[in-house]
Amino acid sequence: MAGKLNRWDFLEMKRQGRPCALIAAYDFPTATFAERAGMDMILVGDSLGMVQLGYENTIPVTMEECLIHCRAVRRGAPATWCIGDMPFMSYQVSAAQAVENAGRFLKEAGMDSVKLEGGVRVAGQIEAIRDAGILVMGHVGLTPQSSAALGGFKAQGRDAASARAVIEDALAVEKAGAFSVIVEGVPREVTNFLAGKLGIPVYGIGAGLCDGQVQVMGDLLGLFEAFTPKFAKKYADLAKIETRAFQDYIADVRARRYPGEEHTYQALKNEKEALEKLFEEYSD
Repeated sequence: MAGKLNRWDFLEMKRQGRPCALIAAYDFPTATFAERAGMDMILVGDSLGMVQLGYENTIPVTMEECLIHCRAVRRGAPATWCIGDMPFMSYQVSAAQAVENAGRFLKEAGMDSVKLEGGVRVAGQIEAIRDAGILVMGHVGLTPQSSAALGGFKAQGRDAASARAVIEDALAVEKAGAFSVIVEGVPREVTNFLAGKLGIPVYGIGAGLCDGQVQVMGDLLGLFEAFTPKFAKKYADLAKIETRAFQDYIADVRARRYPGEEHTYQALKNEKEALEKLFEEYSD
């Protein structure tokens, strides 16, 4: 499939059993590299609050912060399907608020769709956004914006009662018109059931094999050291590489090894005499 993938491509990938690769990324360089590598989708997640801005959780993240990062990602990945993550309290108040803020992601940041957390309780918002002509990705299971109500960042659906709640949420998301759903932090048995039950793609993060996988760039690249989720796989350790590079730079500066001749501009040869006169003038 040539060019940017679309919702029908993602449905066809599900039908063919071809997994979709998603990354949560927040800046121009990372988006550029992700697109160059062939990433199917980029989610500009509200996890940017922790990974990029140093917040303790995702709750403080604002619409304006999300839009700034979304615009950066769009500039870096113009040919990749990009999803703007709706931050806490940008859609919970009413369907009208949800539609207005969802529209900003498309109008102001060039996103292809939006994502919001929750199932049954936000079905009305999903339906309203869909009716406004905006594609919505759902997010059920472990929903970080509701982590306090869930008792912390804990896996969901590990017993029958909890699994029922995850299933009901996922079914509500599909019925409301979402084009796909992320399932986070649930047992693989629940995810496998949902991937077979739902007609829309089911993408997992810490949820076993399904129609595709999501990872946060900070975890995948080894850039986020505050904690590492059980489900994260580190493909690089850039934190160590960056720290070592900074240490080497500091050592070179202090030892006067940097800058060397190769990093230094030279005065024009025919200006040497004029420069010497200039220096003499200011030396008097």
